[in-house]
Amino acid sequence: MPSQKKVLIITYYWPPAGGPGVQRWLKFVKYLRNFQVEPVVYVPENPDYPMLDPSFENEVPKDITVLKKRIFEPYALASAFSDKTKTISSGIISEEKKQSLSEKLMLWIRGNFFIPDARKFWVNPSVEYLLDELQNDDYDAIITTGPPHSLHLIGLQLKAKTGIRWIADFRDPWTTIGYHKDLKLSEKAKNRHLELESEVLNKADEIIVTSFSTQREFERKTEKPVHLITNGFDVESTEETPKNDKFQISHIGSLLSGRNPKKLWVALSELCREKKGFKEDLVLTLAGKVSQTIIEDIENSGLSGNLNFKGYVSHPEALEIQRESAVLLLIEIDSEDTRAIIPGKLFEYLASRNTIIGIGPEGWDAARIIAETKTGRTFSYSEKSDIKREISRLYGLFRSGSLSNLNTDIYRYSRVRLTEKLSEVIHGN
Repeated sequence: MPSQKKVLIITYYWPPAGGPGVQRWLKFVKYLRNFQVEPVVYVPENPDYPMLDPSFENEVPKDITVLKKRIFEPYALASAFSDKTKTISSGIISEEKKQSLSEKLMLWIRGNFFIPDARKFWVNPSVEYLLDELQNDDYDAIITTGPPHSLHLIGLQLKAKTGIRWIADFRDPWTTIGYHKDLKLSEKAKNRHLELESEVLNKADEIIVTSFSTQREFERKTEKPVHLITNGFDVESTEETPKNDKFQISHIGSLLSGRNPKKLWVALSELCREKKGFKEDLVLTLAGKVSQTIIEDIENSGLSGNLNFKGYVSHPEALEIQRESAVLLLIEIDSEDTRAIIPGKLFEYLASRNTIIGIGPEGWDAARIIAETKTGRTFSYSEKSDIKREISRLYGLFRSGSLSNLNTDIYRYSRVRLTEKLSEVIHGN
């Protein structure tokens, strides 16, 4: 059995934060002690989270050490002048042609003055605070997780000042992430991002990523080890929930304006007109923050009576919606830059054992997982006829009572197994 290791985990998102950003390291912390790793967590004392979900607080181990330091939040200050700060902070950015002058200005300021992001003001105070902690106790490793990628700059300084082994975890790419194009970056700002990314990738001892594409990208940028540890699901999320007696197609999570599969809405509209019983049976459930543009397009497609817009729901509610549905939608922006994005909800979709319809870019990493697990099909944004044909086929199975749960080996993506992989990186195996 390996010897006990003690690690300092530096993360911005922590309960009561809601959304996918909090879950990865909350779940790792939940299971790390099973693998001879004692985690200590460092988080902001007064964060301005774009969404809250108090249900996650029940999953924090009761006796875990959580260190806190106050943070200056520009988003909180800016919210006094515009309600757009919350939506920008949570990643919902309007289409450029629909952006107000104030929104364009805020995006330009965010992109060019807050590098790498608006949490940069937490870096120096955190380094000063954590140096005392690291000197007063024996730590075997420091782990930083981003976004926000400014947290990696905390690791960068702590590594330089202490020499303690540093592991940088990237839940999303840095300079190649899709929303960088929306931030109206100057050439100087773009180059600064590239410089900081390179410094982190080449000075961290180990890199962890969540997707195949990001692993390949970073392996071209650094000679440091790049480990792939995806997101996953809790085994308890596989429990049974009664199915809806309607043909429920659900999407869980944020739907940005860039993730608007207009051909899907058209396909559903046509099926409502052409296929007997479809309009009466269809329930289109959207749970999470959704762009108003998408709501309008769905309504303009004649689907107002079928739309069940629930807004943000707690994590337990989200799991219940996933399990009661007939079909689950996984939608990503149609861009080469988003091929590396594997939404965390994909793994909970797998756990529900319901059929997945993915719509996203060519070469999408998520499509590879859906294909390997045989849990659904993935389409491009332009494939209206194929999407329509697949939904019609699934509806036929639903009506005949033979749209059964899929039986594949998905447990390689359980949180426990993934935490075991993480522990091997921590232990240096």
